[in-house]
Amino acid sequence: MLVANHISWSDIHALNSVTPLRFIAKSEIKGWPIFGYLVTKANTLFIDRSKRQDAKRTIETAYASLQSGDNLCFFPEGTTTDGSEVKPFKSSLIQAAILAKSHIWPVAIHYPNPDGSINTKIAYAGETTLVESMRNMLLQQNPVIVLNFLAPISPPDYEAMDRRSLTQHIESLIRKQLML
Repeated sequence: MLVANHISWSDIHALNSVTPLRFIAKSEIKGWPIFGYLVTKANTLFIDRSKRQDAKRTIETAYASLQSGDNLCFFPEGTTTDGSEVKPFKSSLIQAAILAKSHIWPVAIHYPNPDGSINTKIAYAGETTLVESMRNMLLQQNPVIVLNFLAPISPPDYEAMDRRSLTQHIESLIRKQLML
């Protein structure tokens, strides 16, 4: 299971270019033009965050997916940021990795400007629309994304942790890598 901070729709394409992944995403994405169709066809596992009980179903489905050998990825912030912060991670979906005794790979995502500062124009966050985000990406010369794959966390490494402490540990590793 890959666990990453989330800045833009392009995070998904970048991660998928490294290894085939099945993503866990909010159910609202199904209704988006073009993207909704594409992510549905990519076997995305959707969670309805408006229904508290849907987390249990999603954990069970994610567990079965991990058991069958899928590489899963999710963004525990539950939203995107402009890259200048990491929002607190939500812990429920980490339970699937614990149950499946999966390795967990924290990934710190960063979009740098040529001078090393944070490229906030890449973000699909706040009031920025998807179309604006795509336009901002296309208007940039040589945009860069950095995917920092941190050391994997194996089941023996986290067997003494509950899902909340494991999630906090992953969040702290990503924050440290990003210096946030």
